Amino acid sequence: MQIAKEHIRQNILNAALPLFYAKGYSKVTIREIADDSHVGLSNIYNYYNSKEDIFRELVQPVINDFEIMLDKHHGKSGSDIMEMYTEHYLRAVIAEYISLIKKYRNLLFLLLFRSQGTSLENYKRDFADRSTEVVKEYFRNMKIKHPELNINISEFTIHLHTVWMFTMLEELIMHKKVSDEIEQIITEYMIFSTTGWRELMKG
Repeated sequence: MQIAKEHIRQNILNAALPLFYAKGYSKVTIREIADDSHVGLSNIYNYYNSKEDIFRELVQPVINDFEIMLDKHHGKSGSDIMEMYTEHYLRAVIAEYISLIKKYRNLLFLLLFRSQGTSLENYKRDFADRSTEVVKEYFRNMKIKHPELNINISEFTIHLHTVWMFTMLEELIMHKKVSDEIEQIITEYMIFSTTGWRELMKG
């Protein structure tokens, strides 16, 4: 029975994704999802409370990855800031971004371009605001460990750094960049980014 239920849930998600992708959240009806998934309209509500619940479940994996990345680099699990100066760190972060695009290109498109009308339509802004506070706290903690660091960096610059990350992802998706191009562009972006942070944090 549980297997059957999961199969139906997956059918609903499989039907909803291309509809949201093509038309955007607000222009898709729950009836369209029901028709394309071959699940009765009333039966859909046995699996999801609303159309937004379906959308949120679709994009949740990429949201989870953003949260993991933020915590890994700047949160309670954050690496020591001096790792930013290493080739290993640079290559690891490049690999993270490449993996994000390869795994979640379609879900990123939904989240960044098709979420109008959902509670996630301001996700980029909300994440950038929260990320700014996390990074500020991270810098304060790193200053204790490394007193020579300059952390007198404007809040707006910290905010822009997250905005630029989303802009890079949006542009890669919109311009339909392929694997080799993605790797080069992300590598260039990360070299540019880490070099800039190093200069700003010089004591």
